Amino acid sequence: MRGPGRWWRRKTTPEKVETYTRWSFHSFAMVELATVGLTVAPVGARLGGLLLLMVAAHSAVCLVTVSRALDWTRGRRPQPVRLLWTVAAVTIAVSATAFGIVEHGPDGESVDGAAGGAVGVALIVGVGIIALGIRQRRHVFAVVGGFAAGAWIVPVAGGSPADTAFLAAAMVLMGGGLIAFTAVISVWLLNIVYELDEARETRTRLAVAEERLRFGRDLHDVMGRNLAVIALKSELAVQLAQRGRPEAVAQMVEVQRLAHESQREVREVVRGYREADLGTELAGAQGVLAAAGIDCTVSGATAAGLPVAVQSALGWVVREAATNVLRHGDARRCAVRLRVVEGCVVLSVENDGVVTEAANGLSGASSSSGSSASSGSGLAGLRERLAEIDGTLEAGPAERGLFRLTAEIPLPSPAAPSGPAAPSGTASVAAVRSVSEVTP
Repeated sequence: MRGPGRWWRRKTTPEKVETYTRWSFHSFAMVELATVGLTVAPVGARLGGLLLLMVAAHSAVCLVTVSRALDWTRGRRPQPVRLLWTVAAVTIAVSATAFGIVEHGPDGESVDGAAGGAVGVALIVGVGIIALGIRQRRHVFAVVGGFAAGAWIVPVAGGSPADTAFLAAAMVLMGGGLIAFTAVISVWLLNIVYELDEARETRTRLAVAEERLRFGRDLHDVMGRNLAVIALKSELAVQLAQRGRPEAVAQMVEVQRLAHESQREVREVVRGYREADLGTELAGAQGVLAAAGIDCTVSGATAAGLPVAVQSALGWVVREAATNVLRHGDARRCAVRLRVVEGCVVLSVENDGVVTEAANGLSGASSSSGSSASSGSGLAGLRERLAEIDGTLEAGPAERGLFRLTAEIPLPSPAAPSGPAAPSGTASVAAVRSVSEVTP
């Protein structure tokens, strides 16, 4: 999907918050320039042009300082100390120029109002921008108090009434303090958002690590005992063979049987068929997503009573869908629904926060074939698994920015056997073994 908002949709939540914060403080500098530009006309062309030029320079320095200060906050640049001093110097210069216009420029209430407004706006915006580049709170208080004190001392020293100077200082103190407080809170919230996003990624990695540990425990349970027995029987067969005892052949036959049994059980663990049903996979997916900070709800029919083959296939669907929710996009909610409709069981997984490119890639994966499909990974592999039991799989973007995965499997008729039929090769091997056992 292309459009003016594509660059915004591609941003993560912390990046969106940072962009909003950055442009909010950029707007303060632009508002300063617009305010002074609209009120400077009564000052005159010469003095007004000078004041407007200085305010424009102040706004430009503030714009650059905002970007550098926020980059410093995120650890991308060093602290912009020189720029902070530059903002302070230009702020003082603008204020001094405007105060000089009030004292020595054209007479008139409109001139005093325009120049006084330029002083107030420059001081208030300058204090707020400087606060962005300061980490210590007491330094922020010192900056706000220092500029407010200067807004009172300079007019009084220049002969202005004390009450007027006090009113100007109070305005600078309140306005500058408000913007400085906004700057401090904005930086704090921005850092909190990034930390929460990092914590969410950490929870996701921990959830994946926990799943790997579970898989490792299952694999150890399968292989540990069999390998120990194989080692013992192999040692016994070696000792019997060294003594010329015929029992060594029987021991090696048992070793061969255990090796084949271990191979079969390992395949079952890898494929997710070992003592796993749909209910277990639904609970596991809900726990993993909850650990990653995603609200996952499971509704609809229960998995109890479904054929083993159907539960195994849908269990794979749930596992792959949960993996996609964790890996792609920035999901906050996920809904899993299981239904039995007209002799078919339908499983749907729907989540939000899908990036357009990721959704397109997943949709393509559901209809493409390749090495991943043959290895049983990805949506293409799920499609092939479901096709073995006449099932179908659909995946793609849905309405309102959602991504939906739907698997549909027809239920076997009551006359059909409940379990999957054994392959012909397995039946042939079993028959040969039976004949060899009864043959003297």
